[in-house]
Amino acid sequence: MLKKLLSFFVLCALVVLPARAELKVDIIAGAAEPISIAVQKFERGDGVRAKDAEMIREVVEADLKRTGLFRIVNHDAFPEYAKMNALPNFKSWQAIKTQVLVQAKLRVESDNRYKLEFYVWDINGREQIEAQSLVASQKSSRRLAHIMADAIYERLTGELGYFDTQIVFIAETGPIHNRTKRLAIMDQDGYGMKYLSDKDSFVMSPHFSPNMQTVVFLSYYNDDPMVWSLDLATGEQRRLGQFGGMNFAPRFSPDGTKIAISLVKRGITHIYEYNIETKELRQLTFGNSINTSPSYSPDGKKMAFNSDRSGRQQIHVLDLETGEQTRLTYGGGRYATPAWSPDGQFIAFTKIADDTFYVGIMDPRGRNEKILAGGWFMEAPSWAPGSRRIVYYETEKAIDGIERMSHIRSVDITGQNIYDIELPDGINGLEPTWSPKLP
Repeated sequence: MLKKLLSFFVLCALVVLPARAELKVDIIAGAAEPISIAVQKFERGDGVRAKDAEMIREVVEADLKRTGLFRIVNHDAFPEYAKMNALPNFKSWQAIKTQVLVQAKLRVESDNRYKLEFYVWDINGREQIEAQSLVASQKSSRRLAHIMADAIYERLTGELGYFDTQIVFIAETGPIHNRTKRLAIMDQDGYGMKYLSDKDSFVMSPHFSPNMQTVVFLSYYNDDPMVWSLDLATGEQRRLGQFGGMNFAPRFSPDGTKIAISLVKRGITHIYEYNIETKELRQLTFGNSINTSPSYSPDGKKMAFNSDRSGRQQIHVLDLETGEQTRLTYGGGRYATPAWSPDGQFIAFTKIADDTFYVGIMDPRGRNEKILAGGWFMEAPSWAPGSRRIVYYETEKAIDGIERMSHIRSVDITGQNIYDIELPDGINGLEPTWSPKLP
């Protein structure tokens, strides 16, 4: 599926001079004022559909706007139309307080693919700071938009972009007492949602493999709770193995060779590691406590998990080389569902205190805890590439007989700019997992 979506490469790169300081966004601290960016109407070559060019422009603007770091300049305020083979009139763009100008041209190649060229200008610095050319099939023109937005975002922030990504999640439909849970996938902006499992299989806890070829998940197929894998290219599903007990919460290791699972044996839940190649199962936690929700560190040397061994559910870290275990959380309330950020700088978590659920982050030593969002019920934080945004789901409290709804939401690590990822009508979104950048 994914292999057919896009063939993408950079054809040209002009000399790139350093941008002025006002164009660099400090994502950690949050931008006091968003960068104002103008995206011109695309120039079109022969055979280019006008709706495709306009769609790409709209998607680029929407991607950048949702970050909260950019203000899109109103098209009606543009002082000129600057063609790509001519310098912009910098003074006229400065007059409307534009900081960044984007020019683009879309044309059809001899093999009928689209070629997208774009330039990015620092208006105050009066210099071109980015120039790229991308090629893709016409069917993949939306991905061209996300890749273009990633390039602009990365140039202006210095951080890895996350627009050319997907989210796998549980799509829940039906009345509250008889809901169907199906595996589903969509682009990070909610576009193109489609089901990956049928309505007869109750599924939970999906997670991407590092190479984006596979999703692992818990399925209650024939009322037997087991971990399964799904090949995204072929749709083939297969059970991981016979482990002699209920198993759940699967997570891939960073190198994709192992899967951590929670396994219930004799009424006790422990974390195990399954080697995909050798089919061997290794127990990682011991004792009489409940241990679950494993999450590997990016280097694969450590694992965060939650355990009630201290009498209350808290987050611990296991050194996979030495077996040493360290408790991280000591704050009031219960902590669960840890998720290590891709850059290793943070661990996201769910916290339950005073009848309220929270999503927050802390450093890998359990310090500098920061709450990002709170509500009646929220869980399952998952990181975007670049480690600057988190996706999670929030369920609203039912009021006056209205059935409760679950929403997939995203927040940045400053706790600002929370937004819903729009789903089709009638669909509740649960347990989202953000993919790596698409291959």
